[in-house]
Amino acid sequence: MTIRLIAIGKTDNKALIQLMDNYIKRLGHYIKFSLEIIPDIKNSKNLSESVQKQKEGELILKKLNPSDIMILLDENGKQFDSVGFSSYLQKHMNSGIKQLVFVIGGPYGFSEDLYKKSNGKLSLSKMTFSHQMIRLFFIEQLYRGFTILKNEPYHHR
Repeated sequence: MTIRLIAIGKTDNKALIQLMDNYIKRLGHYIKFSLEIIPDIKNSKNLSESVQKQKEGELILKKLNPSDIMILLDENGKQFDSVGFSSYLQKHMNSGIKQLVFVIGGPYGFSEDLYKKSNGKLSLSKMTFSHQMIRLFFIEQLYRGFTILKNEPYHHR
């Protein structure tokens, strides 16, 4: 199985990029993973919230294959602790799917088309974080999940 993380907008913070790269490299020991950044929509300040979500949604949908399982990282999604998230990953791996795609939307969230096409929603916290921070937190949790599955000491229970 391959895991992809699709996100809207680039990260400017070099420290965050360095940390993400560190965890992406570590993840390579467990699974094929990629982070794909969709550039911010040009002139978005001139667009309504709904039009911006629609345009971002179209760009995200173009990145998907018909067989992909797409999970939206959404504040109203299901929450897990780290052990529960590792079980969630294991269930997807056991299901035989080829590609599991997690998506971080733009500043206003997701279009209705994305919600309809998605296979689920996942929330990392009830708190609000910047979209750049969520990328790091999610990638770290993926890494943590795989260390839990392999019974490695990174995650102390």
